[in-house]
Amino acid sequence: MSSTERIVECVPNFSEGRDLMKIEAIAKAIRSIQGVALLDVDPGADTNRTVYTFIGEPEALLSAALAAAKAAWDCIDMTSHKGAHPRIGALDVCPFVPISGITMEECVALAARFGELLASELSVPVYLYEKSARKPDRVSLANIRSGEYEGLVAKLADPEWAPDFGTASFVPHWGATVTGAREFLVAFNVNLNTRDKKAAQDIALSVRESGRLARKRDGSPILDGEGKQFRIPGRLRAVRAIGWYIEKYRCAQISVNLLDYRLTGLADVYETIKDEAEKRGLFVTGSELIGLVPLEAMRACGRHFAVKAGRSPGLPDTELVEIAAMTLGLDSVSPFLSSAKIVEWARGKSLLVGKTVEAFADEVSADTAAPGGGSVAALAGALGASLAAMVGNLGATRGPEYGTAHALTDMAMKAQGIKVDLLALVDEDTKAFEAVLAASRLPRTTEAEVKARYEALETAYKEASRVPLTTAAACLEALRLCRTAIEKGKKSSVTDGAVGALVAEAGLEGALLNVRVNLPSIADKAFTAVYLAEISRIEAEAASLGGGVEKIATRVQCS
Repeated sequence: MSSTERIVECVPNFSEGRDLMKIEAIAKAIRSIQGVALLDVDPGADTNRTVYTFIGEPEALLSAALAAAKAAWDCIDMTSHKGAHPRIGALDVCPFVPISGITMEECVALAARFGELLASELSVPVYLYEKSARKPDRVSLANIRSGEYEGLVAKLADPEWAPDFGTASFVPHWGATVTGAREFLVAFNVNLNTRDKKAAQDIALSVRESGRLARKRDGSPILDGEGKQFRIPGRLRAVRAIGWYIEKYRCAQISVNLLDYRLTGLADVYETIKDEAEKRGLFVTGSELIGLVPLEAMRACGRHFAVKAGRSPGLPDTELVEIAAMTLGLDSVSPFLSSAKIVEWARGKSLLVGKTVEAFADEVSADTAAPGGGSVAALAGALGASLAAMVGNLGATRGPEYGTAHALTDMAMKAQGIKVDLLALVDEDTKAFEAVLAASRLPRTTEAEVKARYEALETAYKEASRVPLTTAAACLEALRLCRTAIEKGKKSSVTDGAVGALVAEAGLEGALLNVRVNLPSIADKAFTAVYLAEISRIEAEAASLGGGVEKIATRVQCS
């Protein structure tokens, strides 16, 4: 995913999980909008609810969300709806989530536009929640949804619950819709070896942040000094949870929403529920992810369990995801496909990086100008970072008695991140060069066309300079890590660190050549001056790091 794209995720939850024709009608409406990628459709028969996940640039995403709502208007009737999941309407909730190149504030504005358009075009009540909420008691989705669809008539009659958009009129076949901007929410269900819904709910009350109401032995609530019901907080922050029974799986589940997976991760949730279950003589038998999950959440989970197993956490993402999926038992009730469940992977591999080594080499050797030296330079840097990560992982697994173990672990994790960045730059460099070619082919017959072509070329050459300069900076970091690998890694791996340093340095020099060749085509002299200064800085640091790598490697190996 390019860092220049403005990508938003939309995750509407529709109150239909059984009728495949209706589910597909909504999916078809989303797919009909150009510029939007429908990544996942996750229906649940017992919950009678389908979660759709799609991403795109803001305007296209807005159009897709409205198209989906209109399709639901034609096929969902809430008057006969029954399901295990709480709900308030046909389009129960429609969150907008910033993914890249866009702020939360922009998503707040996008959600407000959606709510206003939905209320106007369908004449339905719409509430704003989370970051979009305009009243404190509407931040929580659970607060807005209290009473559910069945209690909506009474809610709309209360002036305190007048909708944010639309009139306070009850629309029987639709109900109401909640929309807003929020952080990425991970929906995660943990399975128990029981069918007892009450046991699952008891565990949910113990783990969720809001906890449970404190009660006396006779069941009456315990009140605080102000006469309010006293709550016993749960164990996990930024976590919501309920317990239910799923007939399809013939087991009870704790259904969890992770509101901030960076604060409380998948591993935290899984192990806490496992602990609470065992206190009650129960066992966790696996789990499932509803919708998609960020790679970062799976990476952190994989690292947690890798360390617990005595392995280095500086492993590649594919292996970390596999460790997380196996430990969590994510395929216990249905197949877990990481290529479909992880946001960053669901769009498919990039055009060049997704090729085999042989196919990539063939592509470079063809009679076309791209991919060329810039993409190869980025790949060289990625290979250098990969060798640094390998040396770090081999050294870090030797045990805590080795003083450099933690330094090598940190190095391996940093190197994996640099590797990922450089692999993305392989494709970015080719795209930047193709943009220059496209700008150069623009017509220049009229004065307006000449001006437009000039501006397009200026923009394209700046991007074609930015990408290789970014590549060079990343290669410099890879070179720095390779030097650490040579000096602190196992002696048997010193030559691997040296080879990494050599290819990282080659990638750096190649990338800087590409910057230099593009700068003369840029009219903005201030821009050029900044870039020339940065080239000098990178070259000076690279010289101090790369000089005499072979001699250093030989000295370390012989010491």
